[in-house]
Amino acid sequence: MVKHLDITVRGKVQGVFFRASTKAVADQLGVRGTVKNNPDGSVSIEAEADEATMGMFLDFCHEGPENAQVEEVLTTEGPLKNYRNFEVLKRGLF
Repeated sequence: MVKHLDITVRGKVQGVFFRASTKAVADQLGVRGTVKNNPDGSVSIEAEADEATMGMFLDFCHEGPENAQVEEVLTTEGPLKNYRNFEVLKRGLF
């Protein structure tokens, strides 16, 4: 069963290719949704996948790319939005 998670990643997660890496991992795993930088320095992700795939995706979110320092990952379940793919959003396109 596909589920939707709103994920917030805090730490040193901007300026380290977090969004691009997240998209690459999402595309590999077949996760659909969006990723964007927030003004407070965190990264927001909306992700939709089955439970097993979501688990692998969350493992990545806790690690991030090579130069990231993830301090906290917050998740909230939400209603499905039926995304078609995974997109990197530019800041300000909320």
